[in-house]
Amino acid sequence: MRHEFEENLAALVEIPSVSMDPVHRADVERVAQHGCALLRELGAQAECIKTAGLPLVLGRLVQDPKFPTVTIYNHLDVQPAEADEWQSPPFKLVRDGDKWRGRGTTDDKGPALAALLGARLALQDGVRLNFQFLWETEEEIGSPSFEAALRRLAKGDGHRPPLRTDSIVVSDTLWPQAGRPAIPYGLRGLLGFCVRLQTGDKDVHSGTTGGAARNPLGELCALINACYDARTGRVKIPGFYRDVRRASAAERRGLARAGFSRRRFRRAHGFSSVRFPDDARLREAIMIAPTFEVHGLVGGYNGAGIKTIVPHRAEAKLSCRLVSDQRPERVLRLIEGFVRQHCRDAEVIHESSLSPYLVDPSGPHLEAAQQAMFEAFGKRPVLTREGGSIGAVVTMDRVLCAPVVLLGLSLPEHGYHAIDENFDWGQAGRGMEMFCHYFSRLADLPAVPR
Repeated sequence: MRHEFEENLAALVEIPSVSMDPVHRADVERVAQHGCALLRELGAQAECIKTAGLPLVLGRLVQDPKFPTVTIYNHLDVQPAEADEWQSPPFKLVRDGDKWRGRGTTDDKGPALAALLGARLALQDGVRLNFQFLWETEEEIGSPSFEAALRRLAKGDGHRPPLRTDSIVVSDTLWPQAGRPAIPYGLRGLLGFCVRLQTGDKDVHSGTTGGAARNPLGELCALINACYDARTGRVKIPGFYRDVRRASAAERRGLARAGFSRRRFRRAHGFSSVRFPDDARLREAIMIAPTFEVHGLVGGYNGAGIKTIVPHRAEAKLSCRLVSDQRPERVLRLIEGFVRQHCRDAEVIHESSLSPYLVDPSGPHLEAAQQAMFEAFGKRPVLTREGGSIGAVVTMDRVLCAPVVLLGLSLPEHGYHAIDENFDWGQAGRGMEMFCHYFSRLADLPAVPR
């Protein structure tokens, strides 16, 4: 099984399916076709569904219409990777002991394969379950085409029956630390936007114009400083925290059982220092608090040395992670109003929005997931809220009206979106067992009327 997993992972990783780069559109379409081939090997009917953007892979394996159906969601697109920053070529799978290094190994091609092979193990055991697979290729750009495609599939057409399911499982989340299994019951949302400012037609000499000319880079820096305190992360935009649902004392105690540690967090992510000195505040900053982040500042001269010009335009690339009950559209209006007040001729460009996700951490599906994770990894998992965002989860919850369980396998040291991203056999092999146990337990759950 390990050799097969490695071969399949190599084939997927070596397709540079970078969804945000139009240069790689053919690669994204190729990875979707390869995903279909993997599903057909399982015995599923598989096809690439056309969307307004990049394709969606749909696989169906119906053993008996009377059996319950589980839908397995993963994504096959990946983040970009700069080859000169990696120890090895990012789009070539490299084995390093029990680890595999390569872009997409942990986010999300490795976990997708673990779920697929876990389904195969369950089928070999005679599980009384039908399987559906939704493998997306736009997750890394905010799933812009997913909802429309899913609604179309849910209605059905003359070529295929309506897409229905009794439950959904997603393997695209992280544990707080190695050896501490975890199941999230919440995800933060995301609001991505840029702020652009242009004050002239061209860059000008700072000697002949400096002091009189406006400097858009300087003004955007001042605007960012007015938006938030970079030392603490506290957002200063009036009304930003108004709709935040406060975590109860009981929930905070539950999150503390995740075993989050400032020391391990720093080591896993390569930080020399972090904002807060205590574990609790750092943990809650990730799991239950919203954010304002600066991702890039573009403009002016970026070559060697100093070129003494005043730039004529600049752009700040920004985002906010949101928590329940913050609504992306309301937060965007707050930001637009704040920018107009502080820099009237700056332009706010909305890039993407994902709503936060939070459910009651109880119920038979979550209990089945906890038991399956315990059987595979030997420890009962903790229930957490994750700092990341998965737009498809909110969409599937709303469109398919079925319980969603987040059964991730990735660890902080695996390097989501980072240099030298990796995955390991311990998580993959036991992950397959976990999915096999989970699917067996799903088949035994009482039927719920739709």
